[in-house]
Amino acid sequence: MNQVIDGQKTLDRHLIDFVDQLRNTGVKISLGSSIDFGLAVTELGAGSSEDIYWAGRSTLINRPEDISIYNKVFKSHWLGIDSLVDEVNKLPALDFLFDDLSDDSEFEDSSKSENDFLSVKYSNLEILSSKDFSNCNRAELQELFYLMNEIRFMGERKKSRRMVKTKKHRKFDFEKSVKSSFRTSGEIVKKHFQEGGERRRRLVLLLDISGSMEVYARVLIRFVHAVMLGRSDVEAFTLGTRLTRLTKELSTRNPDAALKRASDAVEDWSGGTRLGEGIKEFNDHWGIRGMARGATVLILSDGWDRGDSEIVAEQMKRLHRVTHRIVWANPLKATPDYEPLAKGMAAALPHIDNFVEGNSFDSLKDLSILLTK
Repeated sequence: MNQVIDGQKTLDRHLIDFVDQLRNTGVKISLGSSIDFGLAVTELGAGSSEDIYWAGRSTLINRPEDISIYNKVFKSHWLGIDSLVDEVNKLPALDFLFDDLSDDSEFEDSSKSENDFLSVKYSNLEILSSKDFSNCNRAELQELFYLMNEIRFMGERKKSRRMVKTKKHRKFDFEKSVKSSFRTSGEIVKKHFQEGGERRRRLVLLLDISGSMEVYARVLIRFVHAVMLGRSDVEAFTLGTRLTRLTKELSTRNPDAALKRASDAVEDWSGGTRLGEGIKEFNDHWGIRGMARGATVLILSDGWDRGDSEIVAEQMKRLHRVTHRIVWANPLKATPDYEPLAKGMAAALPHIDNFVEGNSFDSLKDLSILLTK
């Protein structure tokens, strides 16, 4: 959305800031709910405060105790009123002027001051989320970056050797049962049981930053950072003319600081591509030794390679032997009638478990779901 409000903020920016204020007061709002809020405003329109109120009330609030908080934040954010008004029909209307003017255009009626209208150039959030990154302007990318920062990727889980207590009659926990018997004169009154626990499967991200991926790489590295937030079992690398580990640089929660540190660490951004050599270096120094063993490896690349395709095939085969699975996200796959004819992509394809798109926000959401299964 590119709606200009007060000459500075877009409507989307106001919607996102509103959700942030609710979260800061303790209201739990998922990424899906925040997107539903934007879609609801799209359907109802933003012609009155009542429409915006109910769009948010029906999508963002799940607990009755949060309603009073929602009302107060809504008044403060949208109407500049700190006091709570219970009756929604008493809320003064927010009048928007919808137009098709460009961002640099002015209203034809110069007799009306900008305080009389909120100029809105309205677009559909659903369309933006499915739009190819290469077709997005800077403002649209900034909106998508903000949404991307809200992704909380839980990851796939696997069986662990560590035992955890359970109420089910699995394996008898002799040690804990004996300890508890000390309270009952040595007689085991309460039996304790345990079973194998679970832990998250390690995720390794390999991002192609070559010249052919430049448009997508600067977006996808934001996705890589979003995936890494709050997790210690994720490793990140870039693939170009060399392999660069970025796990430490991208571990900070601040996205701008993380990307600045990553940019300083990567010396071959938008250069050539030697996928085979890069994957070989990963296998030799990191993957085969243990980082990739039993892990899910996600490769974000268009498959264009200047090196020997036989090296790509050989190294992908080595990598596939030790991993749980390999997922390859290719932005070009969304192109109609796409065929993996690039020699690097064709050589890698037989050793890939999941071959998916990676060209839009929607495709990254689907990818996050896939990696959680």
